[in-house]
Amino acid sequence: MHRRATGGPASPQGWASPHPKTALEGWFVLLLDLEDFAPRDRAEAFHHAMTDNSVPNEILHEEGGSGISARIEGWRVGGLDLFDMRSSGLEVRRTARHVRHHRDRPVVSVSLQTQGIHRAEQAGTQLLLGPQDVCVFHELAPRTYGWSGPGASQALTFDTEHLGLPVDTVTRASVRLRSSPVHDLLLGHLRSLFQAPGRLETDPGAGALANATTDLVRALLTSAAHDERDARVREAMEDCLTTRIMAYTRRHLTDPDLGPERIAAAHAISKRQLYVVLARAGIRLEQWLIAERLEAACRLLATPRHAALPVSAVAARCGFTSPSHFNRRFRTAYGTTPSEWRRHRTRPTDR
Repeated sequence: MHRRATGGPASPQGWASPHPKTALEGWFVLLLDLEDFAPRDRAEAFHHAMTDNSVPNEILHEEGGSGISARIEGWRVGGLDLFDMRSSGLEVRRTARHVRHHRDRPVVSVSLQTQGIHRAEQAGTQLLLGPQDVCVFHELAPRTYGWSGPGASQALTFDTEHLGLPVDTVTRASVRLRSSPVHDLLLGHLRSLFQAPGRLETDPGAGALANATTDLVRALLTSAAHDERDARVREAMEDCLTTRIMAYTRRHLTDPDLGPERIAAAHAISKRQLYVVLARAGIRLEQWLIAERLEAACRLLATPRHAALPVSAVAARCGFTSPSHFNRRFRTAYGTTPSEWRRHRTRPTDR
C-alpha cells in the first residue's frame, strides 16, 4: 500500500532522520510531514513519498494546496517495513499500465484502517473497510484505494518471494478475507505490532516475529483463496501456529514461569493441543526450552563484558530457577561445568 522505506527517491527536502518518541514507542523514521512544505509543493512531495520507479501510482486529492495534509512514519522490525500514515482525503490508483511497465521487486501490503472508511476496488470488487477489517494489495494487480476526509492507516509490506504466493492467489483472497477463520487472528496480531513498533525494532526476537507475521499472512491468504478447508489450508494454518508459538517462546525464554500452561493460554489453545501441534513439528517442548536456555547461557558466559556475572546470575537471567539444576543440565549437555566452560571460552588467547 505504501512505498518501501528503502530503495525509493527522497522527497524534495530528503528523508528525515530518526526521531525519538516516548519510551514506550521507541524510535521511528519520519518519512514525510507535509507541514514542512509550502502549500504549492505538497502534492508533488506526497507523490514522491508514495511512489517510486517500481511502485507508480496516480494520486488524486480531495483538497488542494494548503488543504492537503499527510504524515508518514516508518519502522523496520526484522525484515518487515511498518508504516503509519495520516492524511486528508485522497484516492490512489494503480492501473494495468503501471503494472505492465513496473514489475521489479514487488511487495504485498497488508493494512488496517485506523481512521475513516477505506474505499478499495480490486479484482472487479468494491470494498468498504473499517477498523475491523484487514486489507491486502499485491503490487502486480491493479487496484484503487482511498478515503474521504481525514483518514489514517497502518500497513506492513512483505516481499513476494518471501511470502511465496502467486498473484492470483493473493488477489482472489483479498476480496474474501473475512471468510477465513484466520482473519480475526491476524487482525489482533497486527494491532499488537503497532502498539509499540519502536521497541520491537531492537528486540532480540524481531527476526522470529517477522517470520511469524509472514507465516500468519500466508495462512490467511491461503485460507481465504480456497472455498474448501482442504489439506493445504489446514497445513498452512498449523504451520503458522507452530511458528507463532516458537516466536512467542523465544521472546519470553528468560521468564522463569514460562511453561506449557502459559504458552497454550497465550495462543487460545489447550495444553493438549499445544503438545499435539509441536509433536507434529518434531518438537518436545520441555527439552526444547532447556536447550534454548542453555544456548542463551553459553552466549552470556562467553561474553567478556559479563565475565564478572556470577554463574547463578547467568542461570537466573536465562530462566533457570535453581542454580544446581542449571549446573546439572549444563554438564549433561556440554560435558563440563558452566565455570569451566567460561574459563575456556574467555581466555585472553581466545578473544
